[in-house]
Amino acid sequence: MVKLYTYWRSTTAYRVRIALNLKGIAYEPVPVNLVAGEQRAADYARMNPGLGVPTLVLEDGTVLTQSMAILDWLEETAPEPPLLPRDPVARARVRAAALTIAADVHPVNNLRVTQKLKEMGHSADEATAWMNDWMTRGFTALAALIPDEGPFAFGDAPGLADICLVPQIYNARRWGCDLTPFPRLTRIEAACLALPAFAAARPEAQPDAT
Repeated sequence: MVKLYTYWRSTTAYRVRIALNLKGIAYEPVPVNLVAGEQRAADYARMNPGLGVPTLVLEDGTVLTQSMAILDWLEETAPEPPLLPRDPVARARVRAAALTIAADVHPVNNLRVTQKLKEMGHSADEATAWMNDWMTRGFTALAALIPDEGPFAFGDAPGLADICLVPQIYNARRWGCDLTPFPRLTRIEAACLALPAFAAARPEAQPDAT
């Protein structure tokens, strides 16, 4: 069984939990408490020099890091059900939607960034306003990139864009981001969370949830 080093509130680990569940791959969750700084322990740092989660350790001991790289590996090694369409243009569009969250929003909203803002003298309210501003920008762009029809971001089955969107909406709700301008996105979220693979990956369902 593979091991997934994870943190219950990490949106990047949430992505990988969803994908593993969708692909039907059993895994052992290994909690890493980011707030307590466990990611900086020497043993973990040797495994993941980026000092974050997720880290996926395969049965042969191979270590994979970075959620989007792990998702690529999963798609290549366990292609069913697919997270990306076969058509190259359609694949590029799905990837663009996913990366709107993974590349444009998440990197400026993660724990290390907000901690740094506070170290620089910004208040907790200012850090929250920072996160909500970037989430609103990202959701606005994403809503323009995806079709208006279908239960999921691109059609009748969840894919890479949905896997990135749902954890980010969780984060948005956590920090009080106004989601009323994005009814299409919240409908997608509801459709996804109705599926067992997404429901089992939810932060509150994790063994380290507090």
